[in-house]
Amino acid sequence: MREMDRHVIEDLRVPGAALMSNAAEHVAAAALELLPLGGRAAVFCGTGNNGGDGIGAAAFLLEKGVDLRLFLIGNEEKLTPDSVEMLKRLRSLGGTLEPFFASDGLSDYLSGCHVIIDAIFGIGLNSDLRGDALLAVDMINASDARVVSADIPSGVQADTGAILGTAVMADVTVTFTMAKPGHFIEPGCICCGELLIREIGIPRDIVSSSSSNVHAVMPEDVKLPKRRRDSHKGDYGRLLIIAGSVGFTGAPALSARAATRIGAGLVFLGVPEAIYGIMAAKLDEEMPFPLPCDNNGRLKAVSSTEILRRADGCNAMLLGPGLGRSSDMTKLVSSSIRRLNMPIVLDADAINAIAEDVSVLRKASCPLILTPHIGEFKRLGGDISSGGRLRSARKFSEKNGCILVLKGHRTITAFPDGSSYINTTGGPAMAKGGSGDVLAGMIVALIGQKLPLMEAVTNAVYLHGLAGDMCAADLGDYSVTASDIIAMLPRATRSVTIHNS
Repeated sequence: MREMDRHVIEDLRVPGAALMSNAAEHVAAAALELLPLGGRAAVFCGTGNNGGDGIGAAAFLLEKGVDLRLFLIGNEEKLTPDSVEMLKRLRSLGGTLEPFFASDGLSDYLSGCHVIIDAIFGIGLNSDLRGDALLAVDMINASDARVVSADIPSGVQADTGAILGTAVMADVTVTFTMAKPGHFIEPGCICCGELLIREIGIPRDIVSSSSSNVHAVMPEDVKLPKRRRDSHKGDYGRLLIIAGSVGFTGAPALSARAATRIGAGLVFLGVPEAIYGIMAAKLDEEMPFPLPCDNNGRLKAVSSTEILRRADGCNAMLLGPGLGRSSDMTKLVSSSIRRLNMPIVLDADAINAIAEDVSVLRKASCPLILTPHIGEFKRLGGDISSGGRLRSARKFSEKNGCILVLKGHRTITAFPDGSSYINTTGGPAMAKGGSGDVLAGMIVALIGQKLPLMEAVTNAVYLHGLAGDMCAADLGDYSVTASDIIAMLPRATRSVTIHNS
C-alpha cells in the first residue's frame, strides 16, 4: 500500500491530499450510517496520515451539521503536510482541533457520544501503545459509542494481526484500496468489526499489477470442478487413510466419512487390528482393513509393509488422526514420507511423530501437507512470538518444502513458494474435538480428486469453516459437533461455484 501511494503521488502526480480527502469521506460516510438524527460524535486523531483521515472525516461531518469534537494525540506541529490541508478545511468550517487530555470531563462527553472515529494510528504502527495514545484507546473502549476505525483499529499491527499492547475494538473498519493481513489474522481480526474496503483514487490497473503473496480466501475464490456425466468412482480418487488406536476410534471414522462426503470415490481405511471390528461396524461407505498393532492398540512399525502395498494404486494418503504416540509410530511415519510418492496429509499424531526430527520433511519423496494446531506447530519448532502466525507459517513452509495448514481462528495455509492464504470462514462453534479430523479428511479427498494442490487445500479449509458457520446458524455456537459439520457439507458445497475443469 505504501508503494502504491508513493507511485500515484510521485509518478502520477496525484495530490496526496486528494487521496486523503477521498479516504476521509468514506470514513465519514461510515460514521453517518451509525449516527442517529441529531447524534453526537468524537474523533481521535494522531499526527500521521491516519490522523489526517480523521481530521478530514471530521470536516465532512461538520458539513453535514454533526455535533462533534476532535482530539489530537500528539503535537500539532508534527502533523503531516496532507493532514495540515485537512486541518485547514476543518477550520474553514468552524471546527477546532483540541489537544487530548484524559479527564472526567472528556469521559462525560464520550458517554453522550453515539459514534467515535478512531484515527490515531494506521498501518505504520510497529510498537506498543503508550502514554496518551494508550489512554485514548482505553477511553474509546470504555465508551458505549459505536466505533469506526480508519484503515485499521489503532493498536493492531497491519502485517501480522498482533495487538501492540492494546487496541481499539471497532464496530466498523474502513480500509482503503486493499485489505491488510491484520484485518484477517487473529487476534487483530477480532478488533475490526465489519470490514469495508473503499477506493480512494488509486487506478485499478496499479492495484491489479501490485505483487502480493498474501491472499484472503473469499467466496468467489472457491470453485469445485463440474463432474462429467459419464464419470465413475475411480475418477474421484482412491484414498488411503491410516488412523486410529484403542480409545481413539472416532478420529478415523470422522476423517473417512468427511472424505466420502466431500466427493472421494473410494476410501480405504487402515486401522490397528484391535479396533478393526469397531470401525467395520461404524462405516458403511468406506473400507476399513486391519493392520498389526502392539498390546496398547497402536500400530507397529511393521505395518509399513502393508501400508506401502495398499498405497499402490491410491493417489493420496492421510496419516495421523488418532494414531497415538510411540517409537514405532515415528518409524512408520518416517518410512511413509521417504518411500511414497503421492501427496500425504500429515495430521495430529503423524505430526507429533516427526517433532523430534523435522528434517525428515526435507527428505520427502512426495508432496507433504501438514495440518497442525498451534500446540503441534510449536512442537515442530514453529515460533510465533516474534513474527506472528502468518510470518511463522510462511517461514516454516519455505524452509521445509511443505504445505502448512496452521489451524485456528482464521486458519493460514502457507506454501513453499512463499504464498499464503488466510481463511475467512469458521468460528467458535467448531471448537470441538473431531473438527480437525474432518478437515484432514476433506483435504485428502479434494487432493485425491485431482484438484491442484493450492485449490484442494484452500478450498477444503474454506468449505470446512463454511459448513461450521452454517451449523452455528442452525444449531448455535454451543451445540455443533464434528459429525454436524460433515452432515452440512452438501449445503456448503452447493453454495460455491461449480465450473468446467
